[in-house]
Amino acid sequence: MTEKITALVTGANKGIGHEVAAGLAARGMTVLLGSRDRTRGEAAAARLRAAGADVRPVVLDVTDPATIEAVATGLTRLDVLVNNAGISGPLNEPPSATSPRTLREVFETNVIGVLTVTNALLPLLRRSPAARIVNVSSGVGSLAHHTDPDHYMSGLPASATYPISKTALNQLTVQYAKELRKDGILVNAAAPGACATDFTKDLPFPITRTAADGAAIVIKLATLPADGPTGGFFDDAGAVPW
Repeated sequence: MTEKITALVTGANKGIGHEVAAGLAARGMTVLLGSRDRTRGEAAAARLRAAGADVRPVVLDVTDPATIEAVATGLTRLDVLVNNAGISGPLNEPPSATSPRTLREVFETNVIGVLTVTNALLPLLRRSPAARIVNVSSGVGSLAHHTDPDHYMSGLPASATYPISKTALNQLTVQYAKELRKDGILVNAAAPGACATDFTKDLPFPITRTAADGAAIVIKLATLPADGPTGGFFDDAGAVPW
């Protein structure tokens, strides 16, 4: 009997990550649900298992090499990696008021954490017949959006944390795609769009998109065919300008 495709989703105990885990499991995958908090991760996995999904919780803090190594050494197969875990930092704090410590904290999760997790799991992904890596980015990481006077993002308050961490993540995605193309591993960045989750609850405008809506593009990129794109940045409408 053929082994089931195995996926790992970081930061998956709630929000978009949770919906990605649910969506991949609904497509017949075994899903490892990564969460920093053991209790919350186990509860989230139990909810999905109650609906018939093959979902297993793993304690994974992308800023803690020990938890990353524990997950990596405990696996024998991995086909899909979704780097979803992320933090926002102070969105309304301008660059002139941002401390180096604050910027480091955001980069530690949103960029360095992605690199650390990916590198730890690459030996397994390289053995997969059709590995996929999806980095959950954001439209606010697009330099084109922020410099286009006709795009609403050009009018957003200046910030030196979340937006630039996602721009850096996009570049990291491109570099992994360049390196791993020869191995047949497709690596892409997803822009889920603003969704009604805990992550956006403090924004000063209503959001009607659900976490499941945001998860759709991530799931699509995680299940690309062999001739699918790599090194790209995509939302529901297609390619997002860098």
